[in-house]
Amino acid sequence: MPQTNIKPTHSIEIKELLHFADRHMQTKKGSYIFQEGMDADELYIILSGKIQISKITADGRELTFRICGKNDIIGELTLFTSSPKYLLNALVLEAGEIAIIKKDVLEREIFKNSSLAFEFMKWMSDHFRKTQTKFRDLVLNGKKGALYSTLIRMTNSYGFKVDEGILIDLPLTNQELGNFCGTSRESTNRILSELKRDDIITSLNGKIVVKNLQYLKNEIGCENCPAVYCSIE
Repeated sequence: MPQTNIKPTHSIEIKELLHFADRHMQTKKGSYIFQEGMDADELYIILSGKIQISKITADGRELTFRICGKNDIIGELTLFTSSPKYLLNALVLEAGEIAIIKKDVLEREIFKNSSLAFEFMKWMSDHFRKTQTKFRDLVLNGKKGALYSTLIRMTNSYGFKVDEGILIDLPLTNQELGNFCGTSRESTNRILSELKRDDIITSLNGKIVVKNLQYLKNEIGCENCPAVYCSIE
């Protein structure tokens, strides 16, 4: 399956949103754009680089929700709430640039511009649907199924056809991969080893190659949702 180039954010006219940007900022790998509990008065459009959106659970584990790239919007959950706090963490994985929009400015423009309001509502609906399908996979399919689902989503977001199958062009440790599905590094190692033994996946230059995508889909009863929903972005 080739990489999809369609993103939910493309339903919004990014150039129009950029007109409302207060400023631009260079991002540094390993730094946080925001962390849960901080006062939230800004939203961010990613112009380049990659940012991980995650949450720390009560027992100290990290659960990763998204890896966002160019034209993705982050910090959107604070819109139209009073005295909001950021609910998640935004960690820079790859240095780049972001545009910063004041929350009250965007809210005011959404009230004034019905076309922008419609497109933003459509994007939010797509975003929530994607989140719902991910949690469905986490809850219904167990640790192994959750990891299978994560691999499928990664092929849609960062997959490229190679001779052996689909290369997931995203360097991740087994722990980072496990964070997407709430599994420990040990459990992730075991499941990946089983998939390699059964010739379902292999490795290429430290990255995962999915050789039998249909096997993963069959194991979790994949409904073949559009790639725009079945992704990690």
